[in-house]
Amino acid sequence: MRRDDRDDPFDSIFGEIERMMSEMTGGDTTGFASETHVDVFDEGDTVRLVADLPGVEKEAIDLKCDGETLTVSAASDRREYDERIRLPARVDEHSASASFNNGVLQVTFDKVEDSAAIDVE
Repeated sequence: MRRDDRDDPFDSIFGEIERMMSEMTGGDTTGFASETHVDVFDEGDTVRLVADLPGVEKEAIDLKCDGETLTVSAASDRREYDERIRLPARVDEHSASASFNNGVLQVTFDKVEDSAAIDVE
């Protein structure tokens, strides 16, 4: 008996997954969604982000932070990276330190206290 692809019960599921992935990446296969690995570490008093940016020159990296989200923009001859990374805690954006070695970007921030204690007199 010849198999008819129209009768494949998984065909519609895989099609839906592909459609959703395309929507999430905007149909674009460049940038963080496809080839870049990003890790965010909550290290007690600090937050550290590590991102792989292969083929990018240090001068092509642009970082912006509003205390809650880090935006990483970078470009190489082959691809562009543009990602907004929600940080796990509020940070002091002015405390940022960044390094870039062998295609690996590391950014470290000091955390901001969630609330201040108020003494009642």
